[in-house]
Amino acid sequence: MRMSHRTLFARVLASDASCNGRFFTGVLTTGIYCLPSCRARKPKPENVQFFPTCEAARAAGLRPCRKCHPDDFARGADPVLDDVETLIAEIRAEPARFPDGRSIVRRSGFGTTRLFELFRQHFHVTPADALIAARLTAAKALLTQEPTSSAPDRAPSILEVGQRAGFESASAFHQHFRRVTGLTPNAYRDLTPSRSFTVALPEGYSLPYLRRALTRDVHSVTERSDGDRYRAVVQLRAGPALLELQLSSTAVAVEVNGSAIEAHGIVAGLLGLEQDAGAFARLAAKLGLPRLIAGRPELRISQTPTVFEGLVWAIIGQQINFVFACQLKRRLILRIGREFGDGLHAPPLPAEVAALEPADLIALKFSRSKADYLISTARMIVEGSLDLEALRHGSATRAARTLLAVRGLGPWSVNYLMMRALGFPDCVPLGDTGVTSGLQALLHLDERPDVEATRRLMAMFSPYRSLATAHLWQFNQPVPA
Repeated sequence: MRMSHRTLFARVLASDASCNGRFFTGVLTTGIYCLPSCRARKPKPENVQFFPTCEAARAAGLRPCRKCHPDDFARGADPVLDDVETLIAEIRAEPARFPDGRSIVRRSGFGTTRLFELFRQHFHVTPADALIAARLTAAKALLTQEPTSSAPDRAPSILEVGQRAGFESASAFHQHFRRVTGLTPNAYRDLTPSRSFTVALPEGYSLPYLRRALTRDVHSVTERSDGDRYRAVVQLRAGPALLELQLSSTAVAVEVNGSAIEAHGIVAGLLGLEQDAGAFARLAAKLGLPRLIAGRPELRISQTPTVFEGLVWAIIGQQINFVFACQLKRRLILRIGREFGDGLHAPPLPAEVAALEPADLIALKFSRSKADYLISTARMIVEGSLDLEALRHGSATRAARTLLAVRGLGPWSVNYLMMRALGFPDCVPLGDTGVTSGLQALLHLDERPDVEATRRLMAMFSPYRSLATAHLWQFNQPVPA
């Protein structure tokens, strides 16, 4: 509430869900108070009064909005979000029940425009995107399911898999499956007994930028790159495993001494295969900003192998320069001391970090607060009060609220984690110097924008603000060889 009326009203115009609960918007002409994120028609600024609580708004004679339900939110309930999450769960459980986006609208009880807004707000996808993702997840499960007692020698055919997952044709199934996995359905089925596979890259894939992403820390003790050969120790369910990639302009050959199914998921994340780089390139062109993507229209965000690895980096990397952050990360890994071989070490697990004391990290030149945040968060994970895998599969709204409630995680850390580890496509790590300097250069601004200006300027890139962030990070950098 220390923000000015102008700043608060700007958040209302942006329908900023991160401000929900921080203040409530009262519209004096209608006698209604709302959440800042309410999608109702925006009032004139002179007709608005801001309140710290629902009780204060009611004391002024206002009544709650029936569209955004501010009282429910203040009590910790969010019936609209609950409805959308329930609908997404139904789509994921039985995607074949929903032949198209219209069937999702009918099931939801919302209008088409309103449902589109809610899916974008809470999951960063359209209803059609959510349906395709659910079909692909169902298809992967069918392709790798164990034989049943009733049919021990017969796996479903590829055509049957596509039909049971809800795809209207075999060609649509193959096209979508190959786009997000880099494999044909048959090749994905063959992963089960395999230790090697080859992932096809999208046409025009920005391979030099992938090399740069994989070699950010040239002294890393968990990964190593030599030209087009990349090796890393990754955490699989059965334990650490060595993952090796051989890069080329059209494909990536993969070898792993562990589960190829799990390894494929990690590789698809490293390559950013599920991201719609083409759609962002079209948006940039439509905005008259083709130079933002010049030379790298297929740039993707390389995802961290696990959410915990992303969380560790988000905490370590706060408010310090990149080189020192890399040093602290290496010291943490070497302190835990799980050497894998050939000078490589396994990334730390939550239980290993939770077993440390702050003094252990302070001795490694961690600040007291950074050591405390990292260890206390790892202990939350071990105790079960912070479920990172649930965040990966839930809504962006739920993930943001959960992470912002963790001590030591602010807006920059949460948005960074959501885009780099959880894979949400519409995030901005506010306050990031790479983003602000990129915007200044791209838009020829006299000075770097502050947080409010950054939020406003990045709105034009929605619903692809994560990819916009990735391009802005590269905008002032030399072109990689």
